[in-house]
Amino acid sequence: MSGTERVNDWPESVVVVGAGIVGLSTAWFLQERGVAVTVVDRKGVAAGASWGNAGWVAPGLAIPLNEPSVLRYGLRSLLNPAAPLHVPATVDPGLWAFLTRFAANCRWSSWTRAVRANLQLNDESVEAYEVLASSGVAAPVEDAPIIAGFRTPRQAAGLLHELRRMAEAGQSVDHTALDARRLAEAMPLASQALTAGVRIDGQRYVDPGRFVHALGEAVVARGATVETFEVVDVRTDRKKVVVVGRDGAVLSADSVVLATGAWLSRLAGRWGVRVPVRAGRGYSFTVPVEHPVPGPIYLPDVRVACTPYQGGLRVAGTMEFRSPDAPAAEARVRSIVESTRPLFRGVRWEDRTDVWVGPRPVTPDGRPLIGATGTPGIYVAGGHGMWGLAQGPATGRLLAEQITTGKQPAALRGFDPLR
Repeated sequence: MSGTERVNDWPESVVVVGAGIVGLSTAWFLQERGVAVTVVDRKGVAAGASWGNAGWVAPGLAIPLNEPSVLRYGLRSLLNPAAPLHVPATVDPGLWAFLTRFAANCRWSSWTRAVRANLQLNDESVEAYEVLASSGVAAPVEDAPIIAGFRTPRQAAGLLHELRRMAEAGQSVDHTALDARRLAEAMPLASQALTAGVRIDGQRYVDPGRFVHALGEAVVARGATVETFEVVDVRTDRKKVVVVGRDGAVLSADSVVLATGAWLSRLAGRWGVRVPVRAGRGYSFTVPVEHPVPGPIYLPDVRVACTPYQGGLRVAGTMEFRSPDAPAAEARVRSIVESTRPLFRGVRWEDRTDVWVGPRPVTPDGRPLIGATGTPGIYVAGGHGMWGLAQGPATGRLLAEQITTGKQPAALRGFDPLR
């Protein structure tokens, strides 16, 4: 507990369901406001999408997924199991209903609405990380530009066009185009196949597993308990909210925050949240390298993100719409390797370790769900897609403000869970 005195009748106790970056950030900022917190997760801290992602705190590249070009690319990729965007053949009607809604939102008006909604969240992303890092979360936040590499200047023009559209929508991004020589200097791993690049300045990155575990330790050190069980029901009981586990465990508090990532719809749907959340699964692994990795690397054309990681390189990519609990598909890892291999030099691809798959929570309109539901005391936070790690601390900070004041911050209006 932070020792902050309560000055109103807002919740004294909150159960946060979900121990990823979003849930733990919400817990930390609630503690900062004097609220007693219990965190519940079915597997423990950083067990979902928070551990193995690329670790980018990159508001400049928080580009909503529902671009018109993604729809065109997705339609071309449906029958290609090696494509970075993959929808396996399935009879799941929920998935096809979701994809139909996603396709309807792949237009510039919806994309621009998502960009504008994200502006304040992105503006607070780096600051929220700095608050955590300077207040007892013992994990570094590294400052480095992200270098995007392309085979041709024409391909680089595609990202430059995206960045211009972002700027027109209000998200200005400091960036510089690079020729082949400057790209090679900035990205020692680049092979001769990469002849153009873009440097995106003002970004950060973290070791995501280390940071989220450190955040969990900080939350516990401030008085929270972390329980490990699967929540199967949330209900109201007089003035309390009751959380029920599959094993019969029961917790009650003044409020609950549902921050269960790709599983969010399972609990939130009964509380008036109609925007679905589906798992857009990403894969990652770590490989040894023979050249320095000064900072994160982005390969837009193969949709791969790379980050310095424990002396090697973490390689992350693909978007696979499959059940969040399905086992990893080795073919997805091989497709990342084969698409990336020609673009790098000095990478020992066959010595990869830490192969991982994580379910990123995706909404059909490119905007997360953050805020109050139709029932007093029940809140949700999730659906950030590929940008949950970047936006998680800012989300927790803003949601904690709403829970403890009863007022929706202006920055959360575009993320209303009841939209």
